[in-house]
Amino acid sequence: MFRGSRPSPRLRSPGMPWLRRLGGIVVLGLVVAGCGGNGEDEAGVVSMTAVDDEFAIEIVQIPVGGTVRWNMAGNNPHNVFALDLSWSSPQVMQKGDSFERVFTEPGIYSYFCTFHGTTAGDGMAGHVVVGDVPPEDLAALGKVALPAVADPSGVIRQVPGEFATIQAAVDASGPGDLILVGEGVYSERVLVDTPSLVIRGVDRNRVILDGNHELVHGFQVVADGVAIENMTARNYLVNGFYWTGVTGYRASYLTAYNNGDYGIYAFDAVDGLIEDSYASGNVDSGFYIGQCYPCSAVVRNVIAEDNALGFSGTNAGGDLYLIESVWRNNMGGIVPNSLDSELDPPHRETTIVGNLVIDNSNRNAPTKGFARLAYGNGIVLGGGVGDVVERNLVLNHARFGIVAAPLPDKNFWWSQDSVVRDNVVGGSGLGDLALVGPWGPGNCFEGNTAGTTKPLLLQVFHRCSGLRLPLQADLGLTALLLGAQADSASEWPPGSDHRTYPAPADQPTMPLGADAPVRPAVDVFEKPDLEAIGVPPVPAGFELRTREVTMSGVPVSEPTAWTLLFSMYAYFLPFALFATWVAVAAWDLVRREDVTPRRTVGWLAVILLVPFLGAVLYYLFGRSEIPRWLRGALVGGGFGAYLIIVAVAAVLGGVV
Repeated sequence: MFRGSRPSPRLRSPGMPWLRRLGGIVVLGLVVAGCGGNGEDEAGVVSMTAVDDEFAIEIVQIPVGGTVRWNMAGNNPHNVFALDLSWSSPQVMQKGDSFERVFTEPGIYSYFCTFHGTTAGDGMAGHVVVGDVPPEDLAALGKVALPAVADPSGVIRQVPGEFATIQAAVDASGPGDLILVGEGVYSERVLVDTPSLVIRGVDRNRVILDGNHELVHGFQVVADGVAIENMTARNYLVNGFYWTGVTGYRASYLTAYNNGDYGIYAFDAVDGLIEDSYASGNVDSGFYIGQCYPCSAVVRNVIAEDNALGFSGTNAGGDLYLIESVWRNNMGGIVPNSLDSELDPPHRETTIVGNLVIDNSNRNAPTKGFARLAYGNGIVLGGGVGDVVERNLVLNHARFGIVAAPLPDKNFWWSQDSVVRDNVVGGSGLGDLALVGPWGPGNCFEGNTAGTTKPLLLQVFHRCSGLRLPLQADLGLTALLLGAQADSASEWPPGSDHRTYPAPADQPTMPLGADAPVRPAVDVFEKPDLEAIGVPPVPAGFELRTREVTMSGVPVSEPTAWTLLFSMYAYFLPFALFATWVAVAAWDLVRREDVTPRRTVGWLAVILLVPFLGAVLYYLFGRSEIPRWLRGALVGGGFGAYLIIVAVAAVLGGVV
């Protein structure tokens, strides 16, 4: 059956065990693609969107001679390969690329992405049904997967003693087995499609999977209940450790470094635990949990440093907890976010408690694309709903300590109903606490120890109880965000090559090592006791950084061209508009002979004492002799100027 955690119009779940797909497959055989942004573009051409990391519709039906066009909309690389490898797209397709194929014979054509799927049809995979296909052929798409088991089998598979490779041991194992991996460097990509395996290294720092910058993933897990423990994955083209479309996963005492995308990555997966692990030098984020609701997952006692992002969670949330961990020296720190490049936005209800978030302003960390937008920020609530950020220590960031901000993509995702409470924040270049608007209802800030806020008096007017201001922030912050978006599109900060990034030091190995209890990852989620978690202590020898130098509200000590331009525009344009509107209105009023002195004084008071609105009221109701078109140009032109700069920023930032 289909997982009931979130509704889906796609009648799919790529990467889920085939047993769960079967009921939907029979129904879906009667459905022609035409929902979720996919459909028939033109005569005989059906469009299919590939997002990160799945195809938006699992099955499409077309007539004989029809064409399917796959459009790449995700930020990660993808492709389209037949399961039997008889046809394919180019090996690497990026966002904006497309691939077409004409199907001239009836039948079922199954395909997958070699980066995120398997030749068995797991992970990122789909089917094209051409012409009339017998119902039994549709039903045959389903296959029964072995069920997950909670108890260990007692069987131990030894690598390299019994099996030369980890993959050989996986292929020979049954649910509940322990695969014990001895010391050594293993240059292999391991696909795990047997549930409830526990795969354990005897020494975290001496059991190493090495992709040599040639292999795609270290581990790719497409079966439920798999735990991986006490080893290292490095130098993979995409991910070090990767669970996709599963129920039940656990990552314990893992190290992932210098990988081309993510370190430890759970996608479209629920019931998870990532603990006591380390990630560095990864091009996207060290730790990632994405596209799940409710995720029912905990990330605890991990360290992320020198990654583009410490944590990224796109379109995820619901019982998702990031607790008691260290996020330091990344380009950006903790960044749950909402993006159209994956399904089911926005992200929701991520809980962030008791973390040390420090010095996430590393310009030289390996990076790509979106991650640059988070540069210099500790905790970014990017376009989500209902996040909770409490009792974290957030120190020394070039821009903001904790910021709730909209996230521009194909849609503009607003941060809403988030709670930021009882954190200790300091050493932020532009503001310890920030709220970017002009819209985003329900966000509240209360009880935080912070030196500076943007806008001023943030914790007074946006506290978690009582009256709040209807407008959420000043336009300067919005302009700064637009400038950062343009910086990101211009590949600033520059980052560095993950392939040559320094390797980390050894990390603590798992207690008891080979003799630790065998625990398949079944029912691993337990809601943490948040009340028992306090603010972390300040690190020994810590020195608070100085604030960013600003002039007229504009950062100037470490400016970039776009942030400087847009910030100056947002800061000075209101003054220019106010001066122009007041001067023209007053000039028109005092030269008129049809207005009594009393009315003249009254209107002057309105114009001068009511900022902006006073002059507009005069233009509307003061019977001004200025031509109507000119009054409209004066007022509408001001608002139009803002719209123009937003449009320019959207183009420069790659949003449109």
